Amino acid sequence: MAKNITFETAKVSDIDGVLALQELYLISNLSEDEKAAGFVTTPFTIAQLTEVIKEQNLFIAKEENRIIAYIFAGSWEFFSHWPIFNYMNSLFSTLTFLDFDITTSNSFQYGPICIHKEYRGQGLIQPFFEFMRKHLLLKYPLSLTFINKINVPSTKAHTEKLHWSIISEFQFNDNEYYILAYDMKKSVY
Repeated sequence: MAKNITFETAKVSDIDGVLALQELYLISNLSEDEKAAGFVTTPFTIAQLTEVIKEQNLFIAKEENRIIAYIFAGSWEFFSHWPIFNYMNSLFSTLTFLDFDITTSNSFQYGPICIHKEYRGQGLIQPFFEFMRKHLLLKYPLSLTFINKINVPSTKAHTEKLHWSIISEFQFNDNEYYILAYDMKKSVY
């Protein structure tokens, strides 16, 4: 990993850089070949970015003032703008992970995470995730997310590099997803 990469909690002045990175990897902007390297599916607006920044739930990685990665995190209330998140939290009563009673108050939605392709596979994901984890551990003991089954690079990164657990799966809008969970008290290392 490059030595001059810094991790920060995003500020409003970072919105343009986050939007630029989002545009590069938004599934609707990619060819089939490009999708094979990973993608993000949720497009965020300036208003939504401003809200998540105000809640201090958007994390960025920078190299020389250029945003090269981001991690979104948020309450289920924040993510309730999108039907897929509401559907997923309707499944909570059927999910099991360690000794957690999974609820919308003891967990948060992690993701999307997006890393510029020039920086993938270089060990950035672990320290970046740790930076986010230490901040959100103060608010939540549990993190949940979902990954589209066709997004193999994301599934591998989360299960092999970050040690997330796949705890279930579901279908939504003709797509199939894994549900993953992470105990926020557990360091990646």
